[in-house]
Amino acid sequence: MVMARREVLVQLDDELVERLDQLARRSEVSRSELLRRGALAVLEADEWARADERLVAGYTRYPPDPALLDASKRLGAETAPEW
Repeated sequence: MVMARREVLVQLDDELVERLDQLARRSEVSRSELLRRGALAVLEADEWARADERLVAGYTRYPPDPALLDASKRLGAETAPEW
């Protein structure tokens, strides 16, 4: 499925453009493709950060049972490989 694309004007300084072009050549992709991948990486990082915030908020509202934490620590110590 081909998605419609929109051209977006982005202003970058010369050094950044040169660095992007070098990476694009090494990666054998266009500058546009490299910037698309970068935009997706930023969006994905934001999604992960928001998920982490929700996880912390959930544990703040409902802290884990101390007995469950102790049992988890004991189990982890018993099953961890000896290096």
